[in-house]
Amino acid sequence: MDKKNTLKMIADITNANGTSGFEDLVVNELRKYSSDLGIIKEDTLRNLYVYRKGNKGNRPIVQLDAHSDEVGFMVQAIRPNGTLQIIPIGGWINSNIPAHKVWVRNSEGEYILGITSSKPPHFMTEKERRNPLDICDITVDVGATSKEEATDKFKIRIGEPICPTVSFEYIDEHDLMIGKSFDCRLGCASIISTLKELENVELNVDIVGATASQEEVGVRGATLTTNIVKPDIAIVFEGCPADDTVVPEYEIQTAIKKGPMLRHIDSKMITNPRFQRFALDLCKKNNIPVQESVRRSGSTNGAAIHLSNKGVPTIVIGIPVRYAHTHFGISSYEDYANGVALACEIIKNLNVDVLNNF
Repeated sequence: MDKKNTLKMIADITNANGTSGFEDLVVNELRKYSSDLGIIKEDTLRNLYVYRKGNKGNRPIVQLDAHSDEVGFMVQAIRPNGTLQIIPIGGWINSNIPAHKVWVRNSEGEYILGITSSKPPHFMTEKERRNPLDICDITVDVGATSKEEATDKFKIRIGEPICPTVSFEYIDEHDLMIGKSFDCRLGCASIISTLKELENVELNVDIVGATASQEEVGVRGATLTTNIVKPDIAIVFEGCPADDTVVPEYEIQTAIKKGPMLRHIDSKMITNPRFQRFALDLCKKNNIPVQESVRRSGSTNGAAIHLSNKGVPTIVIGIPVRYAHTHFGISSYEDYANGVALACEIIKNLNVDVLNNF
């Protein structure tokens, strides 16, 4: 895998603005980087499908999944003072929201700069200082001084998406990627990298890469992709929350720089144990570093995929992301590369007999 070109792809895909339902710019980047990998299709939810060039038909189908949306906000109303009342899109902790730059899309499709804002401490009562922020206490300020100016000059309208303003960076010395939307644009890039790595490999299965919209608001896109692809087996790539800075050492199961994470369970899926062990055995055989986790909460597109059609054996290859569902994430390129390597080994070792054992 060409590291320089892969990092450029990751930068372009993660920098693209695309909250749930507004993934258009992300899809444009995915199309660009998938253009020579096979037949590309799209549906009305902005789900993107890449049918591998080497597919022959009448073989088991592997669905490679990731979601293209990111957490963000939407303009709910414009207040008389020109600030924007917002609602969250996806799961946020309110204390992480204020004092960051964001992009606000206006009626002309232009993204304009704004600041997430809250009442300064100088004007807070003692009760307000003690109590946690409510989302209703957080606005976006684009610099307008009235509702009329926000509407007429800034061209703001309700229903428009708002995204964090972050540019991807890679720190080579420490193998660190820093940027936004790693949940799950790292997964989208992983699909493309996997297809590239397998481009000239003879397989016993067909592959369809499917980047799904609207995962952050209830795995909506994947509910459609799995019914269109009708996979026999699925690999879900996910930018999963790293726990190595927030739990006791003995509980750490998703650390950066320790390899991809394979989860046994989350709130919406018990991973097919036979497929899971198959993947873990391949990691051991091929010296791919891997982590295992047991999750009390959270979910992925696997929730929709594994229950679709007649049932689909599904695993999640998670790329650890510190501070997921905030403006900034920290991940390791090596974890990304090892996640792709694992997906490739799984696919190369799949055939009808193996699938029948799952």
